[in-house]
Amino acid sequence: MRIVVVGAGGVGGYFGAVLARGGQDVTFVARGAHLAAMQANGLSIESPSGAFAIRPVKATDDPAAIGPVDIVLFAVKLYDMETAAAALKPLVGPGTVVIPLQNGIDAATIVGRAVGAAHVAAGVAYISALVERPGVVRHNALLARLAYGPLEASQQAPLAAFKAACDAAGLDTTLTDDPRRVVWEKFLFLASMSGMTALTRHSIGPIRTNPATRAMMMESLAETAAVAAALGVRLPGDQPERVLAQMDAMPEAARASMLVDLERGRPLELPWLSGAVARLGSANGVPTPVHRAIVAALALQVDGTTPRG
Repeated sequence: MRIVVVGAGGVGGYFGAVLARGGQDVTFVARGAHLAAMQANGLSIESPSGAFAIRPVKATDDPAAIGPVDIVLFAVKLYDMETAAAALKPLVGPGTVVIPLQNGIDAATIVGRAVGAAHVAAGVAYISALVERPGVVRHNALLARLAYGPLEASQQAPLAAFKAACDAAGLDTTLTDDPRRVVWEKFLFLASMSGMTALTRHSIGPIRTNPATRAMMMESLAETAAVAAALGVRLPGDQPERVLAQMDAMPEAARASMLVDLERGRPLELPWLSGAVARLGSANGVPTPVHRAIVAALALQVDGTTPRG
């Protein structure tokens, strides 16, 4: 298959590299020092499952130089999504399917506005990975899984072919017939994990053991589940309790990438996480006081430029 990875950071870099190692025709769209390092020295993956490198690597900053492909893995940050989606058009032919892997729930809608809803599936990535330095992606744990599925019937065959390519490359992937539920299941976890770790400036350990912050975490999960229900998303009735149990099983030092971005003075994905819960709750008559408080408390840091102190 011809596959393009737009956003060669931790998520896109890892999954794209594994596909390239497995013999697929993969091109990375990247920028800056990371792109320059990839073009000069290839893409290296450091992982507990084994280090490897792709040399040479196909990488560019110009989608128009690539042309239409079979699959686009769209893995840019949420705050770069609008601009990056507008640049996808040269990659999209009659049978192209774009799989957004962003953390929020708005990705398919935003990308669909740029390239047409018929070309956009739904997907999520389960992985902890980041760009360690230009040209090097560090995968932090054994978990590395994709789940994706069609939003229109015409996408079924291309996604089945992509699943076969992933299987051949040794990637753990799931082709689901209910991708909206899969996206919301991850969103339920991520909106609360990101919001609470950034709000408190703490990892999950102290949050889940302190009675006040544990109760607040549970309330945030319940709010998101209530919004999902109002939108007709079929989640198990005990999904908040299941997610809290997942958090109880995480390493004490685990924290969301939004806290890392906050500490480094970077823009925050807040408007698409707790901000989305608050926005959709307001539009559908669902109270979301915890997520509204998270949005307000982090409002002065959301653009990554306001000094803290």
